[in-house]
Amino acid sequence: MAACPEMYFNSVSIVTKTGDDGTTGLWSGERVDKDDPRLEAYGTIDELSSYLGAARHLCMEDEVLYAIEEVQRALFRVAGELASAAMPFDKPIVEEDSILLEKMISEMEEKVVLTGFVMPGMTPGSAALDIARTVARRAERRIIALSRQAHVGYPLRRYMNRLSDYLFMLARVEEKAAGKVKFYS
Repeated sequence: MAACPEMYFNSVSIVTKTGDDGTTGLWSGERVDKDDPRLEAYGTIDELSSYLGAARHLCMEDEVLYAIEEVQRALFRVAGELASAAMPFDKPIVEEDSILLEKMISEMEEKVVLTGFVMPGMTPGSAALDIARTVARRAERRIIALSRQAHVGYPLRRYMNRLSDYLFMLARVEEKAAGKVKFYS
């Protein structure tokens, strides 16, 4: 019988009761207040990943579906890095991650030429991606706020800056495939 994910959690409960005092544990072991800027940052990354999960069920283009899943995988690394204060995270975001986003944005810009302002959400999938894009921008703001108090690597900050542009273009690719890109001058 193949192991299902639930089998790995038979002896572990999600209810730990350790956060009842208003604190939570970081990946790196420290306990911090639940309203700590670090939690605000990686909590918004979690929210972003959840919106992208919803977008995956609404998008129709294989290219977009694949891209969403890859972003979600990268967001696990972003959250892990943000949740590691006392020691370095073992799979941090690196410069190549941003470079790859830039390359993919350029490729999409060749397919969907932007000629004016875009009306967000012309299809269910692009609407979900446009919401995710705005959450990505909020996550970036939370990360920048955190970086004023604690070290946040430049590659992670750069990746988050590129991510909202990438999600914007994914939404336009989804709309173009449906013949529903709408520009306003």
